[in-house]
Amino acid sequence: MKTEENLSLLTDLYQLTMAQGYFQSQKLEPATFSLFIRSYPPNRSYFVAAGLSDVLQFLETFAVDAAGIDYLHSRRLFAEDFLDFLKGLRFTGEVRAIPEGRIFFKEEPVLEVTAPIIEAQIVETFIINQINLQSLIATKAARCVHAARGRAVVDFALRRTHGLDAGMKVARASYLAGFAGTSNVRAGQLYGIPIVGTMAHSFVSSFEKESDAFRAFVTSFPNNSILLIDTYDTLAGARKAVEIGKEMATRGQSLQGVRIDSGDLAKLAVAVRKIFDDAGLKTVRIIGSGGLDECDLADFSDANIPYDSYGVGTKMGVSADAPYFDMAYKLVESNGRPVLKLSAGKDSWPERKQVFRLCASGKLQKDLVALCDEDVAGAEPLLKKVMEHGAIAAPLPSLESIRATFLDEFARLPDSIKAIRNPATYPVEFTAKLQTLRLEIEKKVKRAE
Repeated sequence: MKTEENLSLLTDLYQLTMAQGYFQSQKLEPATFSLFIRSYPPNRSYFVAAGLSDVLQFLETFAVDAAGIDYLHSRRLFAEDFLDFLKGLRFTGEVRAIPEGRIFFKEEPVLEVTAPIIEAQIVETFIINQINLQSLIATKAARCVHAARGRAVVDFALRRTHGLDAGMKVARASYLAGFAGTSNVRAGQLYGIPIVGTMAHSFVSSFEKESDAFRAFVTSFPNNSILLIDTYDTLAGARKAVEIGKEMATRGQSLQGVRIDSGDLAKLAVAVRKIFDDAGLKTVRIIGSGGLDECDLADFSDANIPYDSYGVGTKMGVSADAPYFDMAYKLVESNGRPVLKLSAGKDSWPERKQVFRLCASGKLQKDLVALCDEDVAGAEPLLKKVMEHGAIAAPLPSLESIRATFLDEFARLPDSIKAIRNPATYPVEFTAKLQTLRLEIEKKVKRAE
């Protein structure tokens, strides 16, 4: 999302203190940092790449404005020569990344930045912030879409997402991953996402009678006539909706649907479906909402519960069962020298890399993580050059194009990997050349230490 606000200081303080240390040590050489996820959260075995567009727009326009320099000066922490340097700092580097909408897996670099080390270091926080959040939500949303098995799912998360930016990015990332729309009107305006919504319980309870609320609403919105029927008694609400539907039919209109937001959603859907079918209103759709996530949707699908679509909110919008990824941005090359980290549980792989994808019979088969200059016959290289010399290398794809990319690739991901509970692990291997280099660097580091 583009914004007028200058976001150059949206970074951690230690990025700036390191930057001054680099500057005063005259460490201005190129470096490469690699962004990856170390491990899978519970019941995950794939990730959906998202957030790259925001990162590239941030990098292309990066500049600390006068207000930012004045603020840093007021902290009495930084040297004047460094602040003078910071005034003219721009991002001049290269970015290679897995495009948005593509599937990736743990330990695979989803993005690599090569730039003078100060530039590459300062932008770390923003990059992780955007890629982590949007990939997290896109992955959660993809699970919901898969669990719904062809039933439409829409985003109801805005009111409980973690702030304004998160609310916007949740709408974008969930649509990218196959959601049919969002309740977030601003996201509809900015991203072109279909907007969805009708009424809340307050509308119903503001009238003395539930039927009066229903009549008022369908009079105002005859072509968007979806009634919320669980304010008092869901089955009684369904019977009143039948009355409204028959009244609409006499006017040449049709009741489009009803929404159930509380109670035993499975049992109520079955009973409500029977009420409408028995009344001859078989085209009335039933929408389920109220604290749902992919596990609920999978259970409803398994039991063939007669929901036609779902509104999914809080648990998707905060990825409640897995609210973060263990995402890291690590130095892998410094001034042409391969480097790595050996910390237990937080180790990394050296050098610039490429991810190659092998497919068989139209399905994703295996990925290979290789050195950047390697070639794997018959495999697709996933990391693409998306920024060069600080400029975006090609026009950014539209959200609709990214969504189409996701839907195509997700259809080719084996069902065992997409399983909602206890998924299989997708095979990711490291080439012999990369493994050999890692062993060599480990030996050098241990000798030096």
